[in-house]
Amino acid sequence: MQISIIGTGYVGLVTGACFAEFGLNVTCMDTDSRRIGRLEKGDVPFYEPGLTALVNKGLRENRLTFTTDIAKAVGQAQAIFIAVGTPSRTDGSADLSYVEEVGRGIAKHMTDYKVIATKSTVPVGTGEKIRDVIRAHQSTRCRFDIVSNPEFLREGSAIEDFLRPNRVVIGADSDEAVAIMKDLYRPLYLIETPFVITDIASAEMIKYASNAFLATKISFINEIANLCEKVGADVQVVAKAMGLDHRIGSKFLHAGPGFGGSCFPKDLAALIQIGEAAGLEMQIAEAAAKINERQRLQMVDKIRDAMGGLKGKTVGLLGLSFKPNTNDLRESPALAIAEQLLAAGCSVRAHDPEAMEEGIKILPAMIPCADAYDAVQGADGLVLLTEWNQFRNLDFERIKKALHRPLFIDLRNVYEPDRMAALGFHYVSVGRPSKIPQAKSPKAGA
Repeated sequence: MQISIIGTGYVGLVTGACFAEFGLNVTCMDTDSRRIGRLEKGDVPFYEPGLTALVNKGLRENRLTFTTDIAKAVGQAQAIFIAVGTPSRTDGSADLSYVEEVGRGIAKHMTDYKVIATKSTVPVGTGEKIRDVIRAHQSTRCRFDIVSNPEFLREGSAIEDFLRPNRVVIGADSDEAVAIMKDLYRPLYLIETPFVITDIASAEMIKYASNAFLATKISFINEIANLCEKVGADVQVVAKAMGLDHRIGSKFLHAGPGFGGSCFPKDLAALIQIGEAAGLEMQIAEAAAKINERQRLQMVDKIRDAMGGLKGKTVGLLGLSFKPNTNDLRESPALAIAEQLLAAGCSVRAHDPEAMEEGIKILPAMIPCADAYDAVQGADGLVLLTEWNQFRNLDFERIKKALHRPLFIDLRNVYEPDRMAALGFHYVSVGRPSKIPQAKSPKAGA
């Protein structure tokens, strides 16, 4: 079967490469000719583990092609996936202008039956809006069906999430469209992936509800972490015990500087606006968003308190991306905190394994560093902001020698406080008591 993906951003490219891996013939279309030129050479313009290899495999085996020609993408395909951006407007609502533009392009060039599926995260009612747009702009009257097929891809593990998902959601009002969509995902039946077949509105809501719930879990554990610090409890132990309850689960119960990325902040804002349009105040979503904003500011205060002020100080900062295994800086807590440190008169020496180039473009006042040890050279303290694997097993003797004083502020709770104190560090983390360097015991007989 021939399918097309409109949009070669994160979702579109992962979707196209993975469908090609399923054995389908896939055309990925984008209006950005420079991006398409790069992709035709197998050059993926962002970092996602395993994606470059998968794209090149699809190219070699002639199952994956790229084009800027929407007529070609529409004409060849039985199913067309819309995977363009839905950025936030100033009021938090989703901007659907790119989605509607794609709808008009599809309408102009379709001459036979198509299944048109949205991968983009869109508000409830978007499917019907696309249907109206296509009907109003069809050059040739022909049948089509609209499907909502939301993606649940985690940056850093997107290929695994697509090839081995914990569910596939298909929202449609046509048995024919459902049958075609199931056929596209046929390889997943071999691994008994659950399929949720529902109406379009419910499928659209599932994505927002899922992301809002996960964001709420993060904000909840961060609020508990802040309380733990006040009362002398350890949030790591609290979260572990909570997660052992199967009704709660351990995922997304990791205290830190808050969530970021392209989904959670945007989807929370959109859900709040969807509720407002429906005459309903989304109080939990609003609280989750407010707590997340507050958490970043509290992390800056934590750094300021540990360093005895920020003006004139130098900090070594590890990590800029919003999470490990991606170079995505959108809504990154690390980048927001770095910006606050710079604004307070602090010099920031930063290192990130993949996001350094883009990070410096956004915050050119930062000092780019080759590795973690370069970042801490001559610094007054070290701040761990993104838990890349490279930062999980540091040479602390080398770190301590490079620092002006042995201060380690671990905002991802990667290390154990007692171990860090035993190594001679003043150790500060999130939701756990701070530790000061342990005095060495006098030698026997002294």
